[in-house]
Amino acid sequence: MSSAVDAVEATGIEFDVLRYGPVANAAEAAAARGMDLRDLVKTLVVRRAADDYLFVLVPGDRAISWPKLRALLGVNRLSMPDAATAKQATGYERGTITPFGSRRAWPVIADETLRGRTVSLGAGEHGLALRVGADAAVATLDGTFADVTDLVP
Repeated sequence: MSSAVDAVEATGIEFDVLRYGPVANAAEAAAARGMDLRDLVKTLVVRRAADDYLFVLVPGDRAISWPKLRALLGVNRLSMPDAATAKQATGYERGTITPFGSRRAWPVIADETLRGRTVSLGAGEHGLALRVGADAAVATLDGTFADVTDLVP
C-alpha cells in the first residue's frame, strides 16, 4: 500500500481503500469509485509564497473561488505550482495528491460543502483512493472548513 494509506491508518480514523482502473477525468473517477461527483475530493496544492503551500480540498463538482480563498487567507496573490513543484512539495504526482502522508504537513482547508459527508480522495498512487468521513479526516489533519469554492457551471 501507499504511504498515504499507512498515514491514514496511523490516525485511527475509519476508512476504506478503493482500487479502480484508469480514468480520464473527475467524473470517471467518481463513477469508478461508486460515488457522486460531489463526494470525490480533488486535493489541490496552492502556493502562498516560496516554499509555503497549503492543501485545498475541493468537491469534484466545484472549483476553487480564488477571491474567497484569498480573502480567507488574507493575501493578494495565490498560485498553483506546476506538476514537478507539487510533487516536490508533497511527494505525490498530480492526480494522486492527498494530505495524508505528504512530505510536509501543509495546512488543510476543506470546502464547507464537504462537512458531514463521506468522501473519496487520492491515496498517493494512480488507481488507489481513500473513502473517509470528511469531518474525521479534516479534524485529523488539523484542517478547517471554509466556503472556498463555487459550483462548476
